[in-house]
Amino acid sequence: MSVAIRNAALALLTCFTLGIAVHAHGGSKCDDRCDARGQLLDQHVSLRLSAGALSTLLTSTASGRQFAQIAGAPLCDIEIVYFRYRTIGGAGEPTNASSALMIPSGSPAACSGPRPLMIYAHGTTAYRNYNLADITQTDPGNRDGAGEGLSVAAMYAAQGYIVVASNYAGYAGSDLPYHPYLNADQQSADVIDALRAARRVLDDGNARHATRESGKLFVTGYSQGGFVAMATHRALQAAGVSVTAAAPGSGPYALAATADALIQGEVNLGSTLFTVLTVTSYQRAYENIYRKPGDFYEAAYAPGIESLLPSVQPLNALFAAGKLPSTQLFSSTPPAPQFASMTPPIAPPLQPPVLTPVFAAGFGNANLVRNAYRLTLLEDAAANPDGAFPNTTVALTPAAHPQHPLRQAFKRNDLRNWQPHVPVLLCGGGADPTVYFFNARIEQAYWLSAKVPVGLTSVLDVDSSVAGPDDPYAPIKQGFASAKATLASQAVAGGATDGGASAVLQAYHGELVASFCMVAARTFFANF
Repeated sequence: MSVAIRNAALALLTCFTLGIAVHAHGGSKCDDRCDARGQLLDQHVSLRLSAGALSTLLTSTASGRQFAQIAGAPLCDIEIVYFRYRTIGGAGEPTNASSALMIPSGSPAACSGPRPLMIYAHGTTAYRNYNLADITQTDPGNRDGAGEGLSVAAMYAAQGYIVVASNYAGYAGSDLPYHPYLNADQQSADVIDALRAARRVLDDGNARHATRESGKLFVTGYSQGGFVAMATHRALQAAGVSVTAAAPGSGPYALAATADALIQGEVNLGSTLFTVLTVTSYQRAYENIYRKPGDFYEAAYAPGIESLLPSVQPLNALFAAGKLPSTQLFSSTPPAPQFASMTPPIAPPLQPPVLTPVFAAGFGNANLVRNAYRLTLLEDAAANPDGAFPNTTVALTPAAHPQHPLRQAFKRNDLRNWQPHVPVLLCGGGADPTVYFFNARIEQAYWLSAKVPVGLTSVLDVDSSVAGPDDPYAPIKQGFASAKATLASQAVAGGATDGGASAVLQAYHGELVASFCMVAARTFFANF
């Protein structure tokens, strides 16, 4: 498919997704500026690095050296372009966003000429200026954005992939005052708008680049980005845009089941951050999650919370200032006697026992969510249960008729409603305390029940035993086990009395699994 034809298909998709956003909201905040979605607003070369210079940058820190062992030595020189483009917000309103475009070059055959294009979707962040194009961290507050951008550059661009990595609306130069977090229609449309604009950047640079698209299109991302990657794949497929393969990592695909697990006491690491981002996003999009913030949030946190995130202040500073509790999502007092066993949960379904202490930390007296609101969610979940949670022997679809507006929003954005036509790998870790691994298993079970051909989609638990001599991911599983053991040993040497278990849980999602799922995606894509 030529670039012109692909862009025409993406333009058609723009109209389609805009219609979804406006219909879902019940009215339009858009105008003729929406006709220019995907328009390139401005661009500049953020950085040019030789393969050697990239290697030096990567290995300048201890975490970078560890990642370099997983990613391998860079093969290609890279150019990183920061650009801004037009897109829409969660309520269909016109806005803009920014993205990184990473272009490989160099003398090795894998670095120039026709190269595959990869869409990469990043994970959750509280930092408003999060910028994947700023891998040298010229913004002192962009440590995490620089780290993820550097990882993407080393793992993919330096191995010959052209990478388009949106910063998303609400971040890094975007005018949108909030982020449409886990809004599947908006986030997929946003990423596709970034893709359209990136192709214009590539066209503009034809005179100076020997690198061009080969026609292969891969989609990947991690955590929130795993969810965004799957939503984007779904949207591209619906528009008739050919995707070669996809590899989402550790995303909350079964979003309604994930929300019900949380409501019932399985409080994950990072829950207070995720809750504020999600509720703000859905209130902006659907306007019915609450009448006023104090209906949902405790009085200590309600003032100003609708504009709290994303923030230019570090998350720890928000905790220290009392703007947000660090872990206590719910009250330690049960909202009603019948839900005492869920406060915290006595026997959490679908979860490994190692996560029980994580759930307990989500309860206390400085909690974020009002008990009265949690009670309404629990009552609706009891009356209208999700098909996959907690009983996996029933239908694997979300609740048919949830009555609560927040549970309706979770169902609306759940990804158990489509079937991929090309190979998909769902990667994660079985003991993930942040995004529960049951998301991958439930999504895969849904697809199999929907008659997706056996073998077209697969699930990889990097924290599992090698399946046998023919296991293609054996080195990844062995590497993960070694990295986990090393981290635990270091924690014990530093005085940890729990065998390093707490240190492993803290690093599990964002450091350990993330790195190995990235290399798993690259291994998977090499087959096509």
